[in-house]
Amino acid sequence: MKGLVHAQLLDGQGGAQTLTADQALAWQPGQGVLWLHLDYTLPDAESWLTHHGVSPLIAEALLTQETRPRASLMRDGTLVYLRGVNLTPGAQPEDMIAVRLWVTPERIISTQRRPLRAVADMLSDLSEGAGPTHAHGLLVSLIDRLTWNMEDVVDQVEDQIGGYEEVGLLRQSRAVRNDIGRVRRRVSVLRRYLAPQRDALSRLLDASGPLGDTERGLLREVLDRLLRLLEDLDTAREHATIAQEDLSNRLADDLNRRMYILAVVSIIFLPLGVLTGLLGVNLAGIPASESPYAFAGFVGILLTVVAGISLVLKRNRWL
Repeated sequence: MKGLVHAQLLDGQGGAQTLTADQALAWQPGQGVLWLHLDYTLPDAESWLTHHGVSPLIAEALLTQETRPRASLMRDGTLVYLRGVNLTPGAQPEDMIAVRLWVTPERIISTQRRPLRAVADMLSDLSEGAGPTHAHGLLVSLIDRLTWNMEDVVDQVEDQIGGYEEVGLLRQSRAVRNDIGRVRRRVSVLRRYLAPQRDALSRLLDASGPLGDTERGLLREVLDRLLRLLEDLDTAREHATIAQEDLSNRLADDLNRRMYILAVVSIIFLPLGVLTGLLGVNLAGIPASESPYAFAGFVGILLTVVAGISLVLKRNRWL
C-alpha cells in the first residue's frame, strides 16, 4: 500500500523501532505506541486510515488539503492542525507546510504533503533514543520543534528589516522599497498562521484533556515563545512600515525637488522662448532689423526679463 511515509513503534524509553508497511498493517494496540505518518496526496492514504479504524469524520479531517491551525478535543482522541515554516533549500519560509495529527493514547496518525524539518528532527531524536516516550509527549515535542524553527525565521526577518533600514538611510532606491514590501508580505503571511496556532495551543493547554503535567509545562513554555514571536512579528511589521514610508517620502521629496527645479527653469525660459520665437520669424517689419546694435539690445531685454522673473520668484519665496 502506498501513502505511508514512515511508521515508528515507540519503545517507551525515548527510542523507536521503524516498522515496514506489513508490520504497520499488523500492529495491535498492546504492542506499543504507533506513530503512523502518511502522505495524504497518495491514493492509499485513506485505506491506511480505514484499516486502523479511524472514523470517516476524522479521516476526512486528516485528508483535507486547506487547513488552518486548530485543536479539537474529542471523546476518543485529539485532532490537531499545525503549520510549520518551509525550510527546504530554495523555498520561501512563509510558504508554510501543514501537518494534521490524530492523537490517542496508543497511536498517533499524522498526514502531510511536503517534508517538514520538525518531523525529520523527531525521527532523528527517536533514532538516538532521545525522543518522546508516549503519544501526547510526541505531540508536544513536535509543537516545540515547529516553534523553534519559526524563531529562526522570525530572527532572519528582523535582521532583514534592520539591514533595509540602514541601506535606506544611505541609499534612496525603489529596489530597497520593493524589498521591504516583500518582507512586509512575509510577516503578514507568518502572522496569518501563527495567530490561530497560538489559539490552538491555548485550547490544548486550557482543556482538562489528556496532557500530563510535564507536557503541560512544556506546552506552556512553547506558548510563551509563540506569543513572543507574534509580538516580534508585530514589531517587525511596524518597523518595515515605517522604513518603507520613510523611504517613499524621501523618494517623493527627491522627485518633487527635481520637478520644482524644472518648473522654475520653465517659468524663466518660457517668456524668453516667446520673445525669440516672435522676433525670429522671417517676415518684414521686424523692429531695428537694420540696426547694428539691435542684437545687443535684444539680449539686454532678455537679461532684464530673466532678472525681473527671478526677482518676482524670490519675493514670492519660490527660490
